[in-house]
Amino acid sequence: MQEDSPVQNENTPDTSQTAPQRTGRRNRLIVLGAAALVALGLGGVAVATSGTDHPAPAAVSLDAQARAEAASRADRSVRESSTPVVPSLSPTPSPSAVSASPAPTKTAAAKAKPKPKPKPKKTTRPTPAWVDPMPGAAVTSCYGQRWGTLHAGIDLALPSGTPIHAAAAGTVTQAGDASDGYGNSVFIDHGNGYLTHYAHQSRIAVTVGQKVKAGQVIGYEGATGDATGPHLHFEVHQGMWNQIDPAPFMRARGVDLGC
Repeated sequence: MQEDSPVQNENTPDTSQTAPQRTGRRNRLIVLGAAALVALGLGGVAVATSGTDHPAPAAVSLDAQARAEAASRADRSVRESSTPVVPSLSPTPSPSAVSASPAPTKTAAAKAKPKPKPKPKKTTRPTPAWVDPMPGAAVTSCYGQRWGTLHAGIDLALPSGTPIHAAAAGTVTQAGDASDGYGNSVFIDHGNGYLTHYAHQSRIAVTVGQKVKAGQVIGYEGATGDATGPHLHFEVHQGMWNQIDPAPFMRARGVDLGC
């Protein structure tokens, strides 16, 4: 009678293979795993654990930690560089920046100030040698016979107090009451043999011996002496008390007295 061969259970480990066969099988699995890792470019080596009937090969990358650290550093640098930089509200320039900026210099145009135009010189007309003794006055009487006697001068009338001017430059020889109805009078010697006489003045403004210029005020019109009203009795003497007609004499010297 044959004995029944033992029935192998599914959960019972297969003991029909020898130890050398199992070891060889493990070695082949390790080699295949390592080759697969090299082919994928991971550059790792296969390390197997022993002690079990069905070991599972574990692939460990030797530079995995270095790669992780590098990735962490790269991520941190990206985050730090992306942080916005807030500028200072009141930046203080560095000394080098201040010294580097050139000092402003005045341009040639600013230095060259325009020259002011010279003011035109005032041209004053020289005073004539002979002038009207009372400009603008009305002629009330000319030189000649009047009421049976010689009227030896020209009467010039303006309101009382009107200034009387020296007809030409000279020296005052008399200043005061000249009598004979002339009242307050001034005589001026012009140094060329001629004298001028200004009678009936209300007030005299010069003294005997005083040098006067043509046009200088010598007194003020009045009615002193034998006068019917304020006026200037003006005479020209060719030598003292030798009266001549003032009209042609003054006209020859550029002054028209109206007679």
